[in-house]
This record gives sequence, structure tokens and C-alpha cells, in this order.
Amino acid sequence: MVHIPEETGPRVRARELGLPLGRFKPGKFNAITDVEGVLVGHSTIIKGEGPLRPGHGPVRTGVTAIMPNNGNIFMERMNGGGFVLNGAGEVSGMTQLMEWGLIETPILLTNTMAVGAVSDGVARHQVERYPGIGDEHDVIIPVVGECDDSWLNDIAGRHVREEHVYEAILSAKTGPVAEGNVGGGTGMVTCDFKGGIGTSSRKLPEVLGGYTLGVLVMSNFGKMHNLRVGGLPVGEVLAEKFKDTPKRGHTYGSIIAVVATDAPLLSHQINRLCKRVALGIGRVGSYAAHGSGEIVVGFSTANIIPRRTQKMVYKLKILLDQRLDPLYEAVMEATEEAILNAMCMATSMTGVNGNHSPALPLDEVRRALDAFKPIFASVKKRPQQSSAPVSRERPSDEDREGEVTVSSARPTQVRGAEGIPFPTRPAPDEPSEEAPGEAPEPPPEGSSSGSPSGSDT
Repeated sequence: MVHIPEETGPRVRARELGLPLGRFKPGKFNAITDVEGVLVGHSTIIKGEGPLRPGHGPVRTGVTAIMPNNGNIFMERMNGGGFVLNGAGEVSGMTQLMEWGLIETPILLTNTMAVGAVSDGVARHQVERYPGIGDEHDVIIPVVGECDDSWLNDIAGRHVREEHVYEAILSAKTGPVAEGNVGGGTGMVTCDFKGGIGTSSRKLPEVLGGYTLGVLVMSNFGKMHNLRVGGLPVGEVLAEKFKDTPKRGHTYGSIIAVVATDAPLLSHQINRLCKRVALGIGRVGSYAAHGSGEIVVGFSTANIIPRRTQKMVYKLKILLDQRLDPLYEAVMEATEEAILNAMCMATSMTGVNGNHSPALPLDEVRRALDAFKPIFASVKKRPQQSSAPVSRERPSDEDREGEVTVSSARPTQVRGAEGIPFPTRPAPDEPSEEAPGEAPEPPPEGSSSGSPSGSDT
């Protein structure tokens, strides 16, 4: 077997390698926690080494908690949704999530055989915090996603306990998020390199709404030869160098992604946003293999749906469907970067039976990038944001469909999903509403305008 020396330099996030990662800028932390009110916590379990002894170890696993609404998601629920690209995996609670379009519990990530223990731990924590659950309040089904970490972990030993669930929930905070070999991602592998937890965010320019969007992944999918890093076929180069290195062969793995945004989206719009996460996963090299689970959960923080109210209805802010395209592009970018962050920050790990998962060799990535830099340098990057005040700024035509954007379109120019223009004139008993600062629409050709033909009036 050819020995591949391990790198000893510091691990860095993908962006620090200078990779081309899209046109939108990340948020302050480049993490899902850039979306206000979203907290993330981990519990990491690493114990033992040597041959597998079910129930004893070695243990390489953990729990990751994503807490919407600063953790108060049971009483103040949010619009949610999801998408299943390939269903060889599980997110408990997703059936109800897709039916109701609501997120009402924390979102937890762990290994496949710990889903029940984690769900039980979340239920216990929520009942302690809200004693009326199951009595004055409805019951809950915690949202818990899983991936198979059995290449490195004694998964049948079921080492995740209630205290690990509590640790992940109680340690959840805003700010930078630990990545790589942490929490639910501790024993995960991506494209035959060490994977795990990764996250990234995007902040849209004000002209496109100024919304923030964040993605967190538990990445555990793929084969080395399929790996793409910043669009470069790095995996094909590395596959030759690592051809004699033992790899997991009985499973392709899976990935669970969680999307958060402060854009005011309804459930069906969140479902559509989650579909575009699959495009970001594909950018890194996934083809959603037969035995793989690519499952996405998403939520919007823009609207609160109270559990208790005396009102008959509640009001929601809703983003126009025609305004979703920048979010689709942003979520694809953020997903790709989140997966690469998981790989770039993860360190090599040896688990059960001496199974070894090497870290992605960052020096090799840098060499590949250096070879392509002349090409990247010749491409002009699109401006991120105009310096003109928003009130005087027309939306960038990079995001137009045809010749019109929604914000600049008169009512007669905006088209619905079927491509049929909205009514061209208000009803006779309704006053015409002109957009601020716009001149009245000229009368049709041939009609009387009240002034002589050719007049400058």
C-alpha cells in the first residue's frame, strides 16, 4: 500500500483557499447563524480505538442542534418545508413538517441508529421547558436527521445518550460555528475524505431584497473520483494518488442539509428553495446514488405563527415568487461552500478496526487552483452591490426575466406563473394607483388625450 503523508499545516475554510464560490457575499460569520435568531450547538463523542466491540467502541459520533427563533420555536413557530432528492435516509418529523408547513421543534442531526434516542432527548427537553405538551398543548414530533457513520463509529453500540442531546441544545449559540469532526458530523466521510459539519451563508444586495440565507450540512456522501472543488476535477487527480488507500465500499453515504433565511417565504416557497440545495450538492460531485439519502429541511424566520392566539387569522409577509431567483442562486452557492467547509476543516480520523479517513489534502487543492488561476483572473466578476442609494437604484438586470424586474415593473408588465399579464386597467370603480415618481401611462393610440396632437403640454 502506498503511504500518503498527512499534511501538518492548519486547516482553513474553503474561502481562504481562494476558491471561486459564487458571486454573492457571505454574512459576518459565513454560517447559518448569520440568520438572526438561529443558534447552533454540538456534542462530540470520541472514545476508544482498535477493533470493533459493539457496545464498547471505538466511538466517533455526536449530536448537532439547530435552534430557530433563539430556541423558542415551540410557542412561536415558523414556516418550514423540505425536499427529498433521494430517500435512502431519514428525517423524523418531516411528514408533519411537509403537511403543516411549520417548524415547531429544534432540528437535530446525528447518526442513523441514534435517531430514536435523540428524538426522545429532544421530547424530554421540550416537555421540561413547556409542561403543557400533550395536555393543554398538542404533542410534538422532533425533527431529527441522520447519516450512517459506521465506517468510523460503533454505530450499533448506540452511544448517543440523553445527556448528549441536552449538551448540544444547551450549548447552542450564535456566532462562528465549529465545523468538521464535531457533533453529528464527527464520524462522517465525504468523497472518501473526512467530512462532517459545514456551514455557509449569503447576504443578498439591498437591491435584491437584502435577505440573509444560511446552510448547515452534515456531509457524508460520495466517492473520491467524483469530487469537484470550486468546479475543478480535483477528485480525479486525487483518486490516482489515493488508489491504494482503503475506502468504505458498502455504502455511498448521505447528506442532510438545513436551510434558514430571513426572507418572508411560505411553505411552498421554502420547498422550492430546498430543491435548489440539491444543485449545490451536485456541484461538489454527488449523483444521489441508490443507497444515498439527500434530504433538506428549511425554514424562514420572517413570520411567527403563534401557538396561542385569540384571533381567527394571522397576517404574513410574503415574498413575490418572481423575487426568488437570487435566493435560488444564493442557496446553491452556500450549499457548495458548506460542504467544502466541512471537508476543509475536518482532520483525518481513524475509527473502528483501524478504518482511516484522510483529511482532504489542502496543498493539492491549492496546486490545482494555481493551475487554473490564469483562467479565473481573465473572468470579470459581477459587482456585488451598487453604491447608489436603494431609493434611486434600478434593480440589476442580471436578475431580469425578459426585460422587466418585479420592482421596476408596472402592474401591466408583471406576469404570473402562466405567463398571462395582470389586468391592464383597474376596474371602473377603483382609482388608478400610479407608482411613486412615475408619470401617468399614456393613453392608447388613437384616443383623445385632451391636448392637441404634437403639443408639448
